[in-house]
Amino acid sequence: MRTVAGMTLFWRTNEVFSNWSRGDFVVDGRTFNCSEQYMMFAKAMLFGDLSTAELVMAESNPRKQKALGRQVKGYVDAIWQVQAEDLMFPGLFAKFSQDEDRKAALLATDGTLLVEAAPDDVIWGIGLEESDPRCLDPKQWLGQNKLGRILTRVRDALKAMPP
Repeated sequence: MRTVAGMTLFWRTNEVFSNWSRGDFVVDGRTFNCSEQYMMFAKAMLFGDLSTAELVMAESNPRKQKALGRQVKGYVDAIWQVQAEDLMFPGLFAKFSQDEDRKAALLATDGTLLVEAAPDDVIWGIGLEESDPRCLDPKQWLGQNKLGRILTRVRDALKAMPP
């Protein structure tokens, strides 16, 4: 993770903003070990695939959680793309509001644009590695940066909360 030119660029799985970063949080009485697990659970639930949702919850490895998410029965990409950001917000808000260190890390990015510099992800990331100079120009991004946008919403919501 690095901050440069008014941007906080992140991608590595051990970085707090990564969906694969480990750290428990609770949403609606369920404990998630990372936001990847939350996302794949929410995806399965959106399409009514309860069996895959439970498999995701039983799996502790984010890579395997993601693989299970690719097997969701009844999945319709057009529906997921429209609803994914709003479905992810509660999970990411919980992840960062329930742990003071994660909360402080996110609030410390205030004034910067949060950017998932994931070279292989053109939906949640920008499709570029953080060492690529095109990262610094949003017009040259190859991806949508959905994760960065949601994290910005979470940061704004945390800033608006009373101390």
